[in-house]
Amino acid sequence: MKNRLFAILLLAFAAISLKAQMLTPIVWSSSIEMKNDKEGVMSFSATVEPGWHLYATKLEEGGPKPTKIDYSKLEGVELVGELLSSVAPVEQVDKIFQLKLGWWDNDVVLTQAFKVVGNGGYSIEGTIQYQGCNDETCISPQKEVFEFLQGQVAPKNEVVEAVVAEQPKEEQLNRTGWWKPVDMPSSDADPQSTSDASLWYIFIMGFLGGFVALLTPCVWPMIPMTVSFFLKKNTSRARSISDAAIYGVGIILIYLVLGLAITIIFGASKLNDLSTNAVFNLLFFAMLVVFAISFFGAFDIKLPSKWTNSMDNKAERTSGLLSIFFMAFTLALVSFSCTGPIMGTLLVEAATIGNVTGPAVGMFGFALALAIPFTLFAIFPSWLKEMPRSGGWLNSVKVVLGFLELALSLKFLSVADLAYGWGILDREVFVSLWIVIFALLGLYLLGKIRFSHDSELESVSVPRFFLALASLSFAVYLVPGLWGAPLKSVSAFVPPIHTQDFNLYEGGKFHEFDNYDEGMEYAAEHNMPVLIDFSGHGCVNCRKMEGAVFDTPEVSALIQSDFVLIKLMVDDKRELAKPYPVIENGKKVMITTVGEEWSYLQRLKFKANSQPYYVVLDNDGNPLSSAAYYDEDVDKFVDWLKKGSENYKSAK
Repeated sequence: MKNRLFAILLLAFAAISLKAQMLTPIVWSSSIEMKNDKEGVMSFSATVEPGWHLYATKLEEGGPKPTKIDYSKLEGVELVGELLSSVAPVEQVDKIFQLKLGWWDNDVVLTQAFKVVGNGGYSIEGTIQYQGCNDETCISPQKEVFEFLQGQVAPKNEVVEAVVAEQPKEEQLNRTGWWKPVDMPSSDADPQSTSDASLWYIFIMGFLGGFVALLTPCVWPMIPMTVSFFLKKNTSRARSISDAAIYGVGIILIYLVLGLAITIIFGASKLNDLSTNAVFNLLFFAMLVVFAISFFGAFDIKLPSKWTNSMDNKAERTSGLLSIFFMAFTLALVSFSCTGPIMGTLLVEAATIGNVTGPAVGMFGFALALAIPFTLFAIFPSWLKEMPRSGGWLNSVKVVLGFLELALSLKFLSVADLAYGWGILDREVFVSLWIVIFALLGLYLLGKIRFSHDSELESVSVPRFFLALASLSFAVYLVPGLWGAPLKSVSAFVPPIHTQDFNLYEGGKFHEFDNYDEGMEYAAEHNMPVLIDFSGHGCVNCRKMEGAVFDTPEVSALIQSDFVLIKLMVDDKRELAKPYPVIENGKKVMITTVGEEWSYLQRLKFKANSQPYYVVLDNDGNPLSSAAYYDEDVDKFVDWLKKGSENYKSAK
């Protein structure tokens, strides 16, 4: 039943990932209402797709484009006051830009009051400039044209809908054949597929968390006790096995209900708020530190004893399925001091992906890992003889988890630090703390450090030695990060490189064109295929691709030898020497900046508007393979490049 539910969830998200590449998460409508003969209000209504943000009208520099109403024509009217919003924007840390920004994650209406001057009617024209992002991608800065034309002043309270701009009389620029629209070959990738990847990540993390929970002092001794109970309670071995299987299903149901309850209580938008809100990140940081201190042995996090006693008594008094359910509930309560911190960490991580099904999927993985051993040991009771006996090693597992909780807590403190601009956890400070934490973990595993509840370590076992070796080696790996090394394997955790005060690293540099036509002309003259990189200054996933994929010997050498690289920044705010109009969806749009031009090129030619977006073209502007998106798999990207290069040579 639950496996079927999980499969349905994954299929639903897979279906979502098949959406067209032209993302339209924000839809605008405009209207005007006259309060009397001389006073009116313009309304600009934005419908925001769940999971997306519409950025506010006032933002910090270096981030996304703020929402702005730009009036190109105001005849017969004067604006009164400022642009107002129906709801105040939420101020949080944006995961894409790593800045404290304001945005609306639900529908919003912007209003602008005006008064009519004279008796000849009025004429208003302009554009709504905006940008939207979610936790995975951004659409390039967009423009929505509006126009209000009224020969006579509208009667009081009459609503006049915005008129779609007519076809511009200005002749559009004569573009080369390189700009002609193309049909992209189908691709296995999709910019939305990171949601599915995140769900799998949460499921795997939940399963590993459940497996680790098995190795704690609260759960491990329960396995032989529970299996023995089933064997003694039933004379039939088949009945014992079926009861144990039901017991495992009960465990899954209990934890899955917990995950679903959190999903229902918070919902998708609230989970996203938790993942980016600075205050909640501080709470997450404090919670994980408390969990770490608990695992170090300072205190135990326990539920009231009357709860566990009550469940235990009910399990004894009842029979059948109800008795088995109460037994599973008793296990959940008794083991809470060990499983609680692990579940808390898992739920925090599930919240950070901003996905409504994250907690449920994570709890399903956690419960599945807990339930499997009880069922298997009931089926094969002879395995109990092979189980390691309880002892000091169980406490060591808790301490190791404490070190990991402490290291993970710094990730959430970093988000809050960036939000408030404290500057207390810059990249080199963060890396320094991780070096110390993992070095101390290595020393603990070698027996050089002991806590009060640890037993004396007479010798170091081989597994313990290798764990210590891994921890100390990881600490050494982090050391070059103090001088700016990219640390690609942990780039998702450490603060961004721009917070580094001292940076000696200069890798990942390419000779590239920043103009599409110039790059295409150069490629045609030198008979080389073109690699186009649609990127953005504020696109974090673009930076990750540059560090984790482009800045590798295989990819770097292949691009430099076989391709002409054209990197087009869709948020480049440099003004064009000669702005020009284009028609999109029956509306006139003025292209005024370099970034708007490259964004228009991406929409016009490839019918896409998310970044990062990679495509390989021949010298006529035709695609040589499907598009590529954010994916840090270097081998996959190399194969994609080689396919484009081979197709170019074959066509020649």
